[in-house]
Amino acid sequence: LVPALNDLLIANPSPAAVSRFRMGWLKQVKEPTPSLGSMTDPTYLPKSQYGTVTRFGGNLYDVDNSLNIWSSGLWVSTGTGSSAAMAAAGGMLMDATSDNLQYLIREHMIENAVNKDEMKDQDNALFKPGEKMHLRWNSQKGRIFIDGSHLYHNLELGDEILIDANAPPLALFTRDD
Repeated sequence: LVPALNDLLIANPSPAAVSRFRMGWLKQVKEPTPSLGSMTDPTYLPKSQYGTVTRFGGNLYDVDNSLNIWSSGLWVSTGTGSSAAMAAAGGMLMDATSDNLQYLIREHMIENAVNKDEMKDQDNALFKPGEKMHLRWNSQKGRIFIDGSHLYHNLELGDEILIDANAPPLALFTRDD
């Protein structure tokens, strides 16, 4: 996908529907040295504490601190996008020149969760360049809206998404008043 200037909204295309996804953080795993016949051996891949190993761009990753989410979607914003929809939804205002990204789980359904306070602490946070967020889409249909509703990418059950802050820098021209 193209880099976003302001924000991403990852949600069900219907505003009345629930979005289900698993969110976690990717940690690159060193590829094991294959031995003869090991590519077909199920013990070939490294073991994760949660059993979740995935690939992006040919690189092997372990999904760390994974959280299953039922909500109305996920906002991800840059510094320039944090003052609009992200702020209106309860996110933090960021400096426009920040290299960080911010995420906010929208209307997270945690009412009956045993670890409600722990889950609520993970609803809104910043992540830095170099950190990689992983989403596995667990609803039948979904959509990634990029900087509004005019540019989007459809999602299907099982799609995996990597989100990072490694886009090229943007030159900002501002007035000093």
